[in-house]
Order: sequence, then structure tokens, then C-alpha cells
Amino acid sequence: MSRLTAFIVPLQRALAIAAIIAQGGIAVTGSIVRVTGSGLGCPTWPECVPGSIVPVEHPDVAALHQWVEFGNRTLFGVIGIITGLCLVAAVLNKPRRRRVITLAAIQVGGVLAQAVIGGATVRLGLVWWSVSVHFMVSMVLVWFAVLLLRSLSEGDGPARWLVPAGARGLQIVMAVVMYALLIAGTFVTAAGPHAGDSKTPRLDVPVPTLAQIHADLLFLFLGMLIAMGFFVRTKAYWVLVGVVVAQGALGMVQYFTGVPEVLVSLHVLGAGAAVVATAMLWTSSRERTHEVELPASEDQALSKA
Repeated sequence: MSRLTAFIVPLQRALAIAAIIAQGGIAVTGSIVRVTGSGLGCPTWPECVPGSIVPVEHPDVAALHQWVEFGNRTLFGVIGIITGLCLVAAVLNKPRRRRVITLAAIQVGGVLAQAVIGGATVRLGLVWWSVSVHFMVSMVLVWFAVLLLRSLSEGDGPARWLVPAGARGLQIVMAVVMYALLIAGTFVTAAGPHAGDSKTPRLDVPVPTLAQIHADLLFLFLGMLIAMGFFVRTKAYWVLVGVVVAQGALGMVQYFTGVPEVLVSLHVLGAGAAVVATAMLWTSSRERTHEVELPASEDQALSKA
């Protein structure tokens, strides 16, 4: 192993972990922006206010709202640096691994996409569906960040499943239901009291109706998770069980206490944790071995045989 590789490999792992935390963390800071009514604290993009990237005294925007929104944007810049370093490290490492480079590039591409979506969200006045898209892209990037971390400790050969076919199919359905559950959660928030700004149009659907759909999807996911227990009882499985049960309990407390602000951000944090745990169960259910390259002489001998 070269000195460069010996340095880059642990660096890649640290950067991948940082990417997971940052991609989930931006969703949490986004929720803080929403519950504090700071969604338009910086009413322009990419500037905070016309003529200034950073918050300045403004007659129409409170300083607190400016700094909350600016803090969220600053974290976005940090994510850009982290994901960019992930890609640079993947390219510099020898031998280059196409799968690692691809997963790192997805992180960079996702950040660029989020910049466009974020700018559009501000220009659209925080219309509810744009905020939902912004959140869902973050959750997709969290999933791929977990795959990036896993790719660093496995080979590049074809995936070999360690669970029965039934469990593989169940995990695919679970991933789909997980994201449907997250989408339903964004709809509940879109119709609820925390709009991000008092002038933002809300989703005109009764909150109890959306909350019931959200709860039904949660029970469906729990049912599949119980079924998965007949196939898999690994550490990753029990972590997912704990996260989902805690998240469900937190959601019920939110509903019956009038959706207090602090619980909204904790629920978003739990959503990110649920995505991480689901992705970890997925990656722990298969393995990829290192592809073996034959020496040139042996390869030529086989070709003549």
C-alpha cells in the first residue's frame, strides 16, 4: 500500500461519515428555519439580502430570522466542501474504484441540485411542495452517503446477498414504503402550523387526514419490519427497530401536544436516522468481494487454453 493510499483510505471514511451527518443535519437546520418562521429571513438567493451575502440590518426582516436562515445556508456550503473532498479523494486514490467515484459524484451532483432547488424554493416564497422536494432530496442523499461509506470497506465485485430471496424483496418494498412515509410526513408539515413564514401558502388538506395516512404507512412499515425479523436479526436490524419505534412514539407525542417546535426538529432528526438505519440494514444484507486480476502471464495462458 502506497503512502498516499494509506492516508486517503481513512480520510475517505471520515469524509463519508461527515457526509452522512451533514446531509441529515441540513434537514434538521432546515426544520429550525421553518419552526422559527425564518424561511424568508434571507429573501434573495444567493445573496441574503439585495447587495449582501451576509445578514445586514434590514427594515423588513428581523436580524434573528436572517441569521437562522444564513446559518442554514452556511451549513449547505460546508456540505459542498465535504462532498467535494469525497470526490477528490476517490479520484486520487489508487487504484481508482469506479463505484466509489460514482457514489462520491452523486453526492456532489446532489449538492448542486439542492442549490438549484433551494434557490427556487426562496423565489417561490416557500410554497409547500418545493420545501417537500428540498427535504426528500436530502433524504435520498443520506441513503447514498451510507452506500458510499459501505463501499469503502467492500470490494467492487457483484453483490452477493446474505439473506433469502424473500428478505431481499421485502427490503426493496420497505425502502419504497419508507420514502412514501417521509413524503406523507412532509405533507403533514405542509398543512400544519409551521410554514416557515406567515405569508406562505399552506397545503389545503385537513391535518388529521394527512396524519392518519402518515400513521398508516408507519404501521405498514412496522409490519414489514416484524416480518423481516423472521429472516434477519442482526445488529443493523435491531437498530432500525429501535429508531422506528422511537420515531413513531415521538410522532404521536407531537400530534397530541399540538406539534411544539422542538419536537418538529427532533422528528426530522429521527427521519434522517431512520433512513440511515434502513440503508445500513440494506448494505449489511449483502457483500461485495474484491475482483481478482490475474497476472498477465497467467491471463495469456488461460486465453490460449
